[in-house]
Amino acid sequence: MSRGLLSIFLFSFFLAQAQEEFVLPESKKITSFPFTQLSGGIIIIKAQLDQFPDSLFFVFDTGSGGISLDSTTVKRFNLDIVKSEKTIRGIAGIRNVDFTNNHDLGLPGMKVPNLDFHINDYDLLTSVYGQKIDGIIGYSFFRRYIVRIDYDDKIIEVYNPGNYRYPRGGYLMKPNFTTLPLETGQIEDGRSVISRFIFDTGAGLCLLLSKDFTNDSSVFKSSRKFYPTQAEGLGGKKQMELTVIKSVKIGPYKFRKVPVHVFTDVHNVTQYPMLGGLIGNDLLRRFNVVLNYPEQSIHIKPNTHFKEYFDYSYTGLGIYLINGEIRIIDVIKGSPGEKAGFFPDDIIFSVETNFSKNIQVYKNIFQNAIGKVKVVVFRQQTPIVLTLDVKDIRK
Repeated sequence: MSRGLLSIFLFSFFLAQAQEEFVLPESKKITSFPFTQLSGGIIIIKAQLDQFPDSLFFVFDTGSGGISLDSTTVKRFNLDIVKSEKTIRGIAGIRNVDFTNNHDLGLPGMKVPNLDFHINDYDLLTSVYGQKIDGIIGYSFFRRYIVRIDYDDKIIEVYNPGNYRYPRGGYLMKPNFTTLPLETGQIEDGRSVISRFIFDTGAGLCLLLSKDFTNDSSVFKSSRKFYPTQAEGLGGKKQMELTVIKSVKIGPYKFRKVPVHVFTDVHNVTQYPMLGGLIGNDLLRRFNVVLNYPEQSIHIKPNTHFKEYFDYSYTGLGIYLINGEIRIIDVIKGSPGEKAGFFPDDIIFSVETNFSKNIQVYKNIFQNAIGKVKVVVFRQQTPIVLTLDVKDIRK
């Protein structure tokens, strides 16, 4: 055989080998179902447990390393409880949790079997959102499926693992995965900093940074103003500071003048120095998202919410639904709420001309009404008209 013929033969042989590739079967859609959104973009879905007919309400949360049930829901269904030495961490504390094991979760069009739920107390979240929170769906669910979240149509699609065809356009991320997806992002203010962040659909904010990270990186301008506020999470309430950062970049997508919460991370929930903090759902809802945990990939594509305004309002009021009444529970010292004359335990009767007594409606009014807002409260059964001058945190 001549040397020329041998070269052609070898080339053809290697080309044929390169054409052989093992691929996964095509991923197939199992089901799709609607979801609702609460303030901050939090996703709420309906589901059922085992044979119980009651509809339960779960937060769809990539920031959860498992799956959980509210303690009152466990008691209502008289579920068996298994004692445990395991602990979970949240922004406001660490706590031991018990489990209730081997349950089925019923979603529209599918059943997820053999789930072990840890048990937590979600009374505070129920009061914050004015919506019963029966549990949180996290990693124990996501690791089994490919999940597409369409924030335009408010639809979730669930697929079995396999060769999934991502939508055209957008950006495919390859985060590091523990039980949580950890994605690289770039933030800029006084200087530009690249770090990794928890990709957290269960956080009703844009960006949460640990104070250790912001101090060590010197990311903020020295002239940046910070406003005292608080957030709610595992363990209760947590004091924070609220400000604006010049820009946040995820993949090729950049957002400008982004609200950011900064807190002292006593329990190192943000895993500093490995991570800088978390990216929450008030940013993530601006994309339609495909969560492909089996392939450790996340695809994001800008949707119709991509250019929506951020919430720059600041009231300094902690508003909760308690026993059917919308009450002022916390009034931060020096805040617009204190200056307007609000007191803890005031009952909100109306905001502007809205008498709906719906906490989500009232929160949305405050978030979209920088400037003067008239509020009628009842204090010791006496109606009082207060004028709240909502602060713009960009100024």
